[in-house]
Amino acid sequence: MDPKKQQLRIRYHRDFDGMVSGAVLAHALRKEGENPILLSVNYDERKNWDSFEAGKRFAIVDFHFHPRAEYWFDHHPTTFLTDELRAAYSPSDRWLWDETAPSCPPLIIKHCEEHLGYEAPERFQDAARWSDIIDAARFESVDQAVFGDDPALRLMRALTASPNPAWVDKLATALVTESLRDVALRSDVEKVYDRASRNRDKALEQFPPTVVWIEGGVVFFDASSSKVRRERFAPFYHHPEISYAVGVIPTRAGFHITCGENPWNKPTNGVHVGEMMEEYGGGGHRAVGGANPPSLEKALELGEEFAERIVEHLTR
Repeated sequence: MDPKKQQLRIRYHRDFDGMVSGAVLAHALRKEGENPILLSVNYDERKNWDSFEAGKRFAIVDFHFHPRAEYWFDHHPTTFLTDELRAAYSPSDRWLWDETAPSCPPLIIKHCEEHLGYEAPERFQDAARWSDIIDAARFESVDQAVFGDDPALRLMRALTASPNPAWVDKLATALVTESLRDVALRSDVEKVYDRASRNRDKALEQFPPTVVWIEGGVVFFDASSSKVRRERFAPFYHHPEISYAVGVIPTRAGFHITCGENPWNKPTNGVHVGEMMEEYGGGGHRAVGGANPPSLEKALELGEEFAERIVEHLTR
């Protein structure tokens, strides 16, 4: 690496898909003489997107497009924050967007193979397979999704109880040189995983009272209390007959409307959740999405409206 050259910052979305994406790109670019640093990014950093990482060299993976990114890879249909940003994108040897991809790591591996002559080690091929399963909810069953014990699923679970973003950065950095199994067996991961598992069990116990109504294949729930633990697949664990779960949950910045399609009971005439969420200032994929209204009152109002719209669509 040129000592005068500023260190490249790889900004990755703070989840399993993003973490693996960051590790893969970092490994590939090390072969090109770079020594990247891995730093997570989340939705709160979209507010001043024009000035994001001003004066820095950076790459973005599994997150919104930025025209100043030296490298950028994503698969989210709602990746472009404005029409102008969409117009600024065209595929290149450093940028790639494929909204049909289940997750981001396979995109990066294939692209780096084609453009950099990169050969991804088997541990990254394995991580990419798991990323597809996790990000596209291709689990064999709801039990695997909730109680699965494979290294990738243990890491996925541990991330739900992450003590802070810096801890996730440590895991992402470890994945550059270590396997999923090695990282999952770290003592700090074991500790966080145990806490996350207790949170999961508590969330499954707490979910039923949060249900406001069930109608037409949709459940609407209010888990806005900070005392209620959240488990992504709890609605489908308790109500396998439903096709969609819509709810309100708390975040560090306020409240979030979340919607997900049941991977094990998909409707024949489903909706595009991400596109619908764009109408509420959010986004996502076909099967999952979310939005962040300005208040709890508004989140409950719009969340219920969203759920009712899906019921109307399904029962036409």
